[in-house]
Amino acid sequence: MNIRRATIDDVPAIVGLLADDEIGAKRESPDDLTPYKDAFAVIDADHHEFLAVAERDGEVVGTFQLSLLPGLSRRGAFRAQVEGVRVAASARGLGLGETMMRWAIEEARKRGCVMLQLTSDKARVDAHRFYDRLGFTATHEGYKLPL
Repeated sequence: MNIRRATIDDVPAIVGLLADDEIGAKRESPDDLTPYKDAFAVIDADHHEFLAVAERDGEVVGTFQLSLLPGLSRRGAFRAQVEGVRVAASARGLGLGETMMRWAIEEARKRGCVMLQLTSDKARVDAHRFYDRLGFTATHEGYKLPL
């Protein structure tokens, strides 16, 4: 398996992964890739963002976005945030998610981050067990406000 920076050509596969579950199917629309390609251009141009894909035998089977967040707290430290973690249904249970997260943790360390944080929908009980197993702790309650 290879983890690399995504390219514009990966957008259809990434969107397919984002839409391939009960929650994502309600909010993603693979029929129109225009907004995704527009967002990709912004992400790709920002050196604090890393949209990753995991490939196996030339096929995109996983994705995540690693964002570096500068801040004044913790003595001006950078934090890393992981978003949009997805593994193809055909590749689940093979350790790919763990490989991707360990890669993200190491990359965040290399970039000088003091912590890696993420949010996970409360309905994703299996994902919570997965993150607990990797050593993450649920230290905060998350809030969102649709705009």
